[in-house]
Amino acid sequence: MKAAVVTAVGGPWEIQSVPDPKIEAGQVLVKMHASGICYSDVYETLGQMPGAFPRIIGHEPVGEIVAVGAGVTTRKVGDRVGTAWTQATCGRCEWCLRGRTNFCTTDPKITGISVQGGHAEFMPMYADTTTLIPDGLSYEQAAPLFCAGYTVWSGLRLAAPAPHERVAVLGIGGLGHLAVQYAKAAGFETIAISHSPDKDKFIRELGADEIVRDGKSLLAAGGADIVLSTTNSVPAMSDSVNGLRPDGRLVIMGAGGEPLALSTITLLSKRIRVIGSSQNGREYLYEALDYAAKGKVKVIAETYKLDEAPKAYARVAEGTVRFRAVLAI
Repeated sequence: MKAAVVTAVGGPWEIQSVPDPKIEAGQVLVKMHASGICYSDVYETLGQMPGAFPRIIGHEPVGEIVAVGAGVTTRKVGDRVGTAWTQATCGRCEWCLRGRTNFCTTDPKITGISVQGGHAEFMPMYADTTTLIPDGLSYEQAAPLFCAGYTVWSGLRLAAPAPHERVAVLGIGGLGHLAVQYAKAAGFETIAISHSPDKDKFIRELGADEIVRDGKSLLAAGGADIVLSTTNSVPAMSDSVNGLRPDGRLVIMGAGGEPLALSTITLLSKRIRVIGSSQNGREYLYEALDYAAKGKVKVIAETYKLDEAPKAYARVAEGTVRFRAVLAI
């Protein structure tokens, strides 16, 4: 099969012919139709996340099942499926037994890290952790939801918003443009924190009720009960806390390399909570896909052929891609 292979730490993405993958008991073989390129792919390519080289990465993979392994009863040939970061775990550690498999460190099978990722023509997936793609939702729309959409929606759900609370989204990019739409789809008053006035018209079209530039102006506009931080800018994360209302929650979903500096007086006096969040439960992936299938959330993405994967990766790494990049395979 053809695949985009990362040859070495920091090395180029190369389109290569590699052996077709074999499936084991409990797995399905998926003919890939789309695979999203996430900024985490950059971290993986640069060796800032675990994994051996050469390797096939890509953790937003979707396609059609063309073969099922022994013991598979919940999936069949022809099913449209995708899988997220965590595919299989040890099943024996404390976190697996608690049902929090995303915290397993004993033997997790992580898409694109410890098992093959989606930037290829075929991919094995563990059947029990695949998710069916709703009818009417295209592969190109579904792929980014298996990481980007899943991440922002489960972050909002983890913050446990109550009726009448206000949600602010910090950073209107690959994650943020989805976060605004999910917050509105769920019925919350939604404020965008954006430093780019040239995006204002677009942000309004996404559904934002208000646009502010920083934490101070957010507070002046009435504040927010939840800030969904999708930016990689740590100073912007720190600043956004100034716009939180009492009992407010800062949900961090973007990764930055600096320490997060926060005023302890602000945290204490307002009883602020800081929440780290990634992908917090498969029920949230189901909900994220369902909103998109109902037309309430739309991914904005640039689409490339598999042969164009090196070009697509370069645009993601440079930060010039428009929101998301998807390989149509």
